[in-house]
Amino acid sequence: MRKAAWTIALLALTVAPAAAQTASDAVRNSWNSIKRNIKDSAELMPEENFAFKATPDVRTFGDILTHVAGASYEFCASAKNETAPFKEDSFEGKLKTKAEIVKVTNEAIAYCDAAFAQLTDANMGEPVRAAFGGTNQATRLGSLVGQIGHDNEHYGNLVTYFRLKGLVPPSSRR
Repeated sequence: MRKAAWTIALLALTVAPAAAQTASDAVRNSWNSIKRNIKDSAELMPEENFAFKATPDVRTFGDILTHVAGASYEFCASAKNETAPFKEDSFEGKLKTKAEIVKVTNEAIAYCDAAFAQLTDANMGEPVRAAFGGTNQATRLGSLVGQIGHDNEHYGNLVTYFRLKGLVPPSSRR
């Protein structure tokens, strides 16, 4: 009987650190994963492929990244309950070089890092100004989950572009 009690106690100590993760930590972990994929995509794709389109009626690889950057400011400004310093369409179609696009991608990620750093379990349900000038009620958590979802959606596009160019996307390189 004592052996069973010790086993349960040891198991509880082993599981305790995993259970100590908060909801806000889980959201930040999701953010850290997708921001890495977006950042690595911008850095790994050769410059000559930034103008590549999978079909004539879709965005270029570079335009996907600049769209993501602009939208990131909208989502993360909402979470910070402030006016976005850039609009969704601030960069798309305007930046052409890899250096310009990597720079704006990294700056948008840094802006969002601050919003995710401010997230706590206590404040995630607080009302904030809606992203994209919307009138719907928004919460800090809702805006940040929107950011993660939007980045994941477009990372899927980027993966397709990598594959069409015969390249391995960042998440598959790990």
